[in-house]
Amino acid sequence: MAAAALAACMLGGTARADDYPSRPIRMEIGYAAGGPTDVLARILAKEMGDILKTSIVVENKPGASASIAASDVMRSEPDGYKVLVTSLTWSVNPLLYPGRYNYDPVKDLTPVSNICKLPMVLVTSYNSPYKDAKSLVADAKAHPGKLTYGSSGVGGSAHLAGEMLATSDNLTMVHVPFKGNGPALQEMLAGRISFMFYPSVGIANYVQQKQLRVLGVGTKEPLPDFPGVPTMESLGYHDFDEGAPWVGLLVPPATPRAIVDKLNKAVNEALARPQVRQQFASLGAQAVGGTPEQFRDFLVQDKARWAEVIKRGNVKGEE
Repeated sequence: MAAAALAACMLGGTARADDYPSRPIRMEIGYAAGGPTDVLARILAKEMGDILKTSIVVENKPGASASIAASDVMRSEPDGYKVLVTSLTWSVNPLLYPGRYNYDPVKDLTPVSNICKLPMVLVTSYNSPYKDAKSLVADAKAHPGKLTYGSSGVGGSAHLAGEMLATSDNLTMVHVPFKGNGPALQEMLAGRISFMFYPSVGIANYVQQKQLRVLGVGTKEPLPDFPGVPTMESLGYHDFDEGAPWVGLLVPPATPRAIVDKLNKAVNEALARPQVRQQFASLGAQAVGGTPEQFRDFLVQDKARWAEVIKRGNVKGEE
């Protein structure tokens, strides 16, 4: 009897996976509407819904470093009808706040696919004394504690990119956190901080108007938007491309593999569509895609990368 019951459950699970999706999918996002992750997720949701022949309802649940949405999806039924789009904070939260966020970013949700990455660029005020990255690093080495760099807050992508630069070259610099990238950028434009790392999208106008100077791009290949600007890779900093902020899709643990594969296939088909690539490019995002295993391996590496940066930089989360 027990064996028959088990077989029936397995057959039922397979049938549900084969029938998936038979109703709308809810896509939760741990960030506010209108932000980069939200905009990118909505582009993807529209195309995935078309491919899967169902509606995908996007729901924003911001707060607690995007952990409210993550926790909700983590506790949901593993049936593929509630999915999570999240970003770098998923890897970083348990490292910065181990008592507050005690999940494992590799094991406690099932990876479906990396969606895209948002390369960071190293910028300074156009009127700053630094005309290239080498002069900035040289000054930081010669005057420990002199240079300041801004970010959107402790543990954000700009903060961690600054720490990556500092730990790569054993530099001592002062981190100045702000409440968002916008306020940090305004201080940069005013010349009150030495430099910052900023997402590649949204700064072209400042460069054209000679308010900002781009000293390096965090990609392995040059960015067409910033001709003549060297890559961080060419300057000897090899982790910036892999360490770029990412956006990925995950589902509750124990979600059947057949459902994971259907979602993964839909993500990759959507990312291959010209209109999606065009919209992503206009936002400074580079499509990634790939298999669930590749995304899982990436999350393992992401966790290890930031654990090392946080340890070496003695980075502490905000109280």
